[in-house]
Amino acid sequence: MHIFGKILGAFFGFLFGGPLGAVFGLFLGHQFDKARRLNQAGFKTSGFGSGPSQAERQEEFFKAAFAVMGHVAKAKGQVTQQEIQLATTMMERMNLHGAQRKAAQDAFREGKDSGFPLEEVLERVRISSGGRFDLMQFFLELQISAAFADGDVHPSERNVLHKIARGLGFSSDQLERRLRMQEAAFRFQQGGGFGGQAGGGNQQSGSWQQASQTDHLADAYDVLGVSESAESKEIKRAYRKLMNEHHPDKLMAKGLPPEMMNVAKEKSQEIQNAYDLIKKVKGFK
Repeated sequence: MHIFGKILGAFFGFLFGGPLGAVFGLFLGHQFDKARRLNQAGFKTSGFGSGPSQAERQEEFFKAAFAVMGHVAKAKGQVTQQEIQLATTMMERMNLHGAQRKAAQDAFREGKDSGFPLEEVLERVRISSGGRFDLMQFFLELQISAAFADGDVHPSERNVLHKIARGLGFSSDQLERRLRMQEAAFRFQQGGGFGGQAGGGNQQSGSWQQASQTDHLADAYDVLGVSESAESKEIKRAYRKLMNEHHPDKLMAKGLPPEMMNVAKEKSQEIQNAYDLIKKVKGFK
């Protein structure tokens, strides 16, 4: 626990300014302790009057993403092989090699540490992303994907995700909505190949295929966050909003690390596939 700065700050503040000075010194000491925790966790802090460059902000976002991913993976207690595999898969999706891959692995391990400063790291994410909603949403969705490594979200993981959401400025309702959308996306991806499984043409197989198609369509609606009774205008509006928020080039322009471009492309393609299916079934252009 880092309290050295608070003790010194309060002492010298009281010495030179009495009770009010002690309060101010305590505040300054708290900032010092927080910076120490972040530095020990491998995150950079900027001095007064200076701001990090775009490359430094991207590096911080990148490291924080894998560190918090490791923290989510540890939520259930012991990190399982599935969580480790998810991190490896994410690194492969980002085409990470050499020093980049090692940096991601080191950050993932740091996140598993019992003293990992989650709140401070999330605060740095908000600062480094400039408070941009799209970037913070992308960060949150990465962590939700980590929680879905085994196809389900454990209650302990859900609690951590709520902390992450709050730290990034999202409400509980916003998180739960994204959890539903991610769960539907997980099923939508898994069921993408159902169309070619109509074996034999018998009635039982046909009924199974029809049920699969119905479930797949329901997941497509959930991916877009709309109800099955939604009109075409509402569906189009939801699709355009999601595509605007997840457009890879726009995210890159706002500071998304280039290593994460492929993940952003996959997400936008997922949204596109869900929209195309609904559009085909609804029969609108």
